[in-house]
Amino acid sequence: RDAEELAYANGAFDRAMVDLRDRRNRLLAECDWTVLADSPITDKTDWETYRTNLRDITNGLSTVEDVNAVVFPTKPS
Repeated sequence: RDAEELAYANGAFDRAMVDLRDRRNRLLAECDWTVLADSPITDKTDWETYRTNLRDITNGLSTVEDVNAVVFPTKPS
């Protein structure tokens, strides 16, 4: 039983990263339309920056605490 608990605890970071990437990917998918060539948005700079920040959100994370402290960027209006 102890080995199972240790294995579960050791996988905490991987599980946290999966959850973070899932949320990030959902947010990216929701705004894919904003950067398409036929998008009604003429100035895409804010959306491009937002999407870059989302893609980069996992950079430099090495602990569960790092993952839990992630603050998602604000979606442009």
